[in-house]
Amino acid sequence: MTNTTAVRRRPRWPWVVLVIVLVLGALVAVGELVARAVVPNTIRSLVISHLDLPAEQQLDVQVPGVILPQLISGTLDEVKVASDEVTIGGITGSARVTASEVPVSGGALGAAQGTVSVDQDEFASLLDASQLPVSGIELAAPNATIEADLELFGSRIPVGLTVTPAADDGDLLLTPVSLMFNGAAVDLDAVSGLAGAAGAAITEPQRICVADRLPAGITLTGLRIEGSRAVADIAADGRITVDSTLLDPGTCPRP
Repeated sequence: MTNTTAVRRRPRWPWVVLVIVLVLGALVAVGELVARAVVPNTIRSLVISHLDLPAEQQLDVQVPGVILPQLISGTLDEVKVASDEVTIGGITGSARVTASEVPVSGGALGAAQGTVSVDQDEFASLLDASQLPVSGIELAAPNATIEADLELFGSRIPVGLTVTPAADDGDLLLTPVSLMFNGAAVDLDAVSGLAGAAGAAITEPQRICVADRLPAGITLTGLRIEGSRAVADIAADGRITVDSTLLDPGTCPRP
């Protein structure tokens, strides 16, 4: 009887193990669902607070991969933040930013970079510090055409200057491509020679500091025209999450 009972009871243990595995799996699945609901909302609140954005700011946050193991390790591998319309430093546009090695308990980021896309009017506002008397602007990839009034021989003459925008060492760089003078195409070198300082100002490459339009911890690393919008590449200092001075506006000229 004893041997028979033992034989009958022996097969029960695989079922016990299976039940335990299923319960643990269910707990992990529930924990992952909770993490996916809580973590992005927490990050959204922190971003809005740090950047002093409106509470109702549209902001999408994604954490790729399985979150629970990342939480246990104390570091999120990657966090993606996006908004179709956000205003930072007086500039309004759509933004996409990816941060890597994000500490769960707070601390400096491993790295952060992204893009900001702005329309013609916002791009034109970046030219306020230039030497160009801008009266209008049109973006058409890969160039921007600037309408300006050039003072020449005591008169103001309308010109259309086509430039290729780019970024160089954190500054906005405008490289002239062509020039329309009273509706007619003219040679850039000829205008520079004939119009003196005024001609040189409108025909030579112009470097424009935009650091004062961005937080001090964010640097312009690239700029291009896509369709009728300007797309800027940016990089953030990883300490921007722990050093509040990096959220203050930068200065021009840059140090």
